[in-house]
Amino acid sequence: MKLFRRGESDTTDATAVTTADASAEAGAVATAATAGKGRPTPRRRDAEARKRGPVAPAPLTSKEARARRKATRGSKADRKVAAAERRAAAQDRRERMLAGEDKYLLPRDRGPVRAHVRDIVDARRNLVGLFMPMALVLILSMFAAPGLQTIVTLAMLVMMAFMIVEGVFLGRIINNRVRERFPDTTDTGFKLGWYAFVRASQIRKMRAPKPRLSPGDPV
Repeated sequence: MKLFRRGESDTTDATAVTTADASAEAGAVATAATAGKGRPTPRRRDAEARKRGPVAPAPLTSKEARARRKATRGSKADRKVAAAERRAAAQDRRERMLAGEDKYLLPRDRGPVRAHVRDIVDARRNLVGLFMPMALVLILSMFAAPGLQTIVTLAMLVMMAFMIVEGVFLGRIINNRVRERFPDTTDTGFKLGWYAFVRASQIRKMRAPKPRLSPGDPV
């Protein structure tokens, strides 16, 4: 029993020495790392704040706020140059939109289906396109001669009836030709017919995008 206890004691002492050595090595590594770094790791928010620099205090008066806005806007010459660049960019976008470039069109005008509908409408002579100028003439004549109010009202009702009939006819033509050209499209029905009707009712020079075809041209 003595020999066994003595061996167990030696083993325990050796294990304790090994553990102490490992703890000493870990402590040395930690001390070296701390000594090399010299400070705790900063938080991300603090690091970003130091990069941005100090935040200016909020203006106390409206005069100070105006002065600060004026300082950030730059000189008068710079503002003129920036305004000219914005106008040029807007004009360029408008020209591209009127030319029919799909990237610059409104969402309602984008896509090959809508372009085909515009070509069909622009290649036709539509009676609904006369509604706006004729309505303007009738309204002016009514103000010039109040006694013609009944006649003008009747004439406008007749014009509206013709518009409805032609709108239904035009919608059917548009939907049939779109199905022939684009059999897989889902952009058909009343929505597409209304799009064609609205374009047909506009004065030709005021249509956007501009017409690519003249009346009578093949589509």
